[in-house]
Amino acid sequence: MASYEATVRWQCRPDERFIDGRYSRAHEWQFDGGAHVHASASPHVVRTPFSDPSGVDPEEAFVAALASCHMLFFLALAAKQGFAIMTYEDNAIGVMSKPSEGREWMTNVTLHPQVAFTGDKRPIADEVDALHHQAHEACYIANSVKTEVVIEGQAEGLR
Repeated sequence: MASYEATVRWQCRPDERFIDGRYSRAHEWQFDGGAHVHASASPHVVRTPFSDPSGVDPEEAFVAALASCHMLFFLALAAKQGFAIMTYEDNAIGVMSKPSEGREWMTNVTLHPQVAFTGDKRPIADEVDALHHQAHEACYIANSVKTEVVIEGQAEGLR
């Protein structure tokens, strides 16, 4: 069993009055490999200047984690089947909704992977769809959430 760690740091600035809600939501994420990420509440949730649009917000990170996990499994499965990939790019979009139970949550994430294949052995469209299905079924993050994940992929260099 593996475990994963992230450190989240925030500090109230000397000129801020915390109890009135007028404080910065900017903070830092630090990961075990040494990566530091500037983070903040989403400007859709907390207005600027109390959020920092240049920071990664948790909602964006959630969408990126789903897209990244899917991509990593897709690449591994394609390589295992002998398909060479030149590029993979995904403009993933997450949608926050407030269904009838009243709590807001990320109800849908749509992945838009654009994959370019190269080499002698190239898949047909049905094989690409099957790779996406297998990647989704294997993705740890997708298996950990109730959010609907839709994959609307495009592929180039098919046979």
